[in-house]
Amino acid sequence: MNQLSRDPEVLFAQAEQGNRIALARLLSMVERGGELAQVIASMAYRSQPPYSLGLTGAPGAGKSTLTDQLISAVRRGWPESSGGAAIDDVAVVAVDPSSPFTGGAILGDRVRMQDHATDPSVFIRSMATRGHLGGLTLAVPGALRLFGAAGLPVVLIETVGVGQMEVEVAGAADTTVVVVNPGWGDSMQANKAGLLEIADIFVINKADRPGVREARRDLEQMLDLSQLGEWRPPILETVAADGTGVQELWETVAVHRDYLVSSGELLERRAMRLREELRRVVAAKLALEVEGISGGDAFDAAVGKLVGLSIDPYTAADQLLADR
Repeated sequence: MNQLSRDPEVLFAQAEQGNRIALARLLSMVERGGELAQVIASMAYRSQPPYSLGLTGAPGAGKSTLTDQLISAVRRGWPESSGGAAIDDVAVVAVDPSSPFTGGAILGDRVRMQDHATDPSVFIRSMATRGHLGGLTLAVPGALRLFGAAGLPVVLIETVGVGQMEVEVAGAADTTVVVVNPGWGDSMQANKAGLLEIADIFVINKADRPGVREARRDLEQMLDLSQLGEWRPPILETVAADGTGVQELWETVAVHRDYLVSSGELLERRAMRLREELRRVVAAKLALEVEGISGGDAFDAAVGKLVGLSIDPYTAADQLLADR
């Protein structure tokens, strides 16, 4: 790549032409945030987003193996019942915990996805959960738009855990799959993690183990007690290790996509996500302003007045904001 390749506009044009190295560099800029991320957003948000599929669940549920198997199913295209359109390229965003030493993604590009690591039609990207402008919940939507601009029609988003950030990221997908295992424990844990609220499809993975019936019963009971709309999340069984049930899962994703499109809910969901994304961008920019204010002489002077009992925090804050 030439010396202009670090220019986001040049990289963006190259990514649109299918250059995956350019796409990778753009994604790194989006992750870092700041001015370059804003420049990229001004171009990427002119493109329609790809269809996104989120997979989340407790660590050890087999999400990476399931994702690996799903890649093969996606590559075969949408099922005939959903139009049968071909899918030439697919992207995977693997949300990893941050390294305490480098801030990077610990699991890298996922050793469990080795079958597709060298496939030029599969783009796998790990994103660390370290903090930056707007956090991961802003980086992932930006990455999705980039994938759309680069011509990748389907993106799989896999999260490592079920913390608040991971749930938010997975729940930002068009279709969200929650993966559990037989003997997954107290059924209330799903409620505590917010998984019921975001699940469009439940998958009981490792279904060749004892406890499948009990896991299904717990999920059905929770769904019965929940306030559901027209779509009741189906409960599927898979054995990701050998691919059992994976094609059925992909076909169910297609059914859910068709439901979202025909009901108009897909547009509604995406509009709601954009609204929340805008709110987070505004909050992130205001947080940067607060950092700037708190590092100035005026802030130190205001602290001195507070210590001297000559002013209250609210009046001091109003004065600092008025002077910014």
